[in-house]
Amino acid sequence: MLRRGPVNSIAGITLALLTISSFIVEVPWWSFLFIVIVWFLITLCGSFFIRWNYHLTSLHSNKKINKQEVAITFDDGPHPEFTPKALDLLKNYNAKATFFCIGQQVEKHPEILKRILAEGHLVGNHTYSHSKSFGFFNTAKVVSELLQTNQVIKDLTGKEMKLYRPAFAVTNPMIERAVKQLKVSSIGWNVRSLDTTSRSEKMILKRITGTVSKGDVILLHDTSQKTINVLEQLLLFLQEKNLESVTIDQLLEIEAYE
Repeated sequence: MLRRGPVNSIAGITLALLTISSFIVEVPWWSFLFIVIVWFLITLCGSFFIRWNYHLTSLHSNKKINKQEVAITFDDGPHPEFTPKALDLLKNYNAKATFFCIGQQVEKHPEILKRILAEGHLVGNHTYSHSKSFGFFNTAKVVSELLQTNQVIKDLTGKEMKLYRPAFAVTNPMIERAVKQLKVSSIGWNVRSLDTTSRSEKMILKRITGTVSKGDVILLHDTSQKTINVLEQLLLFLQEKNLESVTIDQLLEIEAYE
């Protein structure tokens, strides 16, 4: 898998060799441009495709697990209408899930956050603002966002979160430094539902059920009725396949709180 360090080194060395060669023989100008473009495209993809682990290592699944377990995860909540519906369904099917919460949403709906924990689910950090420009924040701003959300939840529950899911799945050197500084674990996924797109419920469900197996981490968003409808069908599918939905810390065998 491509990683930032080796890619940067190879690009730098290649440009240096081309520069040295240009003093000896004629080197086409587009050779330099080609290297820069390739480097840029790889870095861009690495920043948006969290499963590449390009800038930092995220945990995406646990295929070594012996039990028939998966982890359903939700991003962007808590939502006043849809998160309670998700909780009702999880309770009906005796399933557990992990909710990566936005700090501002928690401030608006603290009672839902408390219910999530009271019913045996897990909460993780999904930034404070979930700003569309989050990928351009400097390290200090990223740290501030994560600390704000941690403090909001700690004030409500006494729990100090150790799990973080990057907003929009974006990673970069600033986020890497923030993760290391705060000593949190970045959590990704390996089954992406695409439930926030225009895809139909049938297409979303098929996308999940067509690939899901033990050890997988499923990404959903508790922010729409479409996802709630998919969730009910998914829980029934998992039940039929004898797959148990557990919290992410149980699946990945890691600590969720300090």
